[in-house]
Amino acid sequence: MKQTTSPLLSEEDTSLRRETYDTLLPQLRSLVDGERNFIGVLANVTALLRQTFGERFFWVGFYLVSDGKLRLGPFQGTMACFTIARGRGVCGTAWEQDSTIIVDDVEQFPGHIACSSESRSEIVVPMHDAHGNVTGVLDIDSRELGAFNAVDREGLEAVCSLLDIDKYDIKWN
Repeated sequence: MKQTTSPLLSEEDTSLRRETYDTLLPQLRSLVDGERNFIGVLANVTALLRQTFGERFFWVGFYLVSDGKLRLGPFQGTMACFTIARGRGVCGTAWEQDSTIIVDDVEQFPGHIACSSESRSEIVVPMHDAHGNVTGVLDIDSRELGAFNAVDREGLEAVCSLLDIDKYDIKWN
């Protein structure tokens, strides 16, 4: 599958994004450290990401693997699809491929699921359990074309690495 790449950011923009993630990650660590309420953690993560990145992240949410499908979890933004099949849309494809996917223009992604007509670009990052199995995905949409890049990939993968489902009381699989 062909993926597009985001336009190059200026050195200043790249540096600012890195600084933002560098500030966000310690906040997130302290937010989730010792917490046992997985749904609460995911809800607060969506709020923190939305608050930190503002309108560039107009929709932030989680889909969790349950009964062989991705099912809507905590999110911030407009209404969303309830269920996504493995291999369908950007979320289902990221789950199936077990890799982060950046889409600069969702209209160009084959099989894109249009939960909101406002979405123009998207990044989806898989989450894993202690055995490396995908337990869900972090899905972020933007109203801007080409809103996400390698700095976002790195930062959001670090966010997801802090969300080890095995340390929480709730199991989704």
